[in-house]
Amino acid sequence: MTKTEFVKKLAKKADLPQAKAAEIVDIIFSAEDGKGIIAVELDGGGKVTLPGFGTFGTKHRGERTGRNPSTGKPIKIAAKNYAFFKPGKTLRDRVAK
Repeated sequence: MTKTEFVKKLAKKADLPQAKAAEIVDIIFSAEDGKGIIAVELDGGGKVTLPGFGTFGTKHRGERTGRNPSTGKPIKIAAKNYAFFKPGKTLRDRVAK
């Protein structure tokens, strides 16, 4: 499903104009700096839990040594934070049917 299809379905289910539905989707899911409720919370190191649906959060991966695949020489891979999503039990059970 694309963002446009998502917006259309939201507009139909919530009886909203498509422009308003698109605005709501952007308010929640935008990944631009300073926008998007979920992204702003993750930027601050927090997490967003939607019971039954799942949890959005961040994890830290420390610096590690890897190998350059073409030369085989060791390289340092920098530490970084990354986003994750862990589905809730209700969603996992529904998808597993």
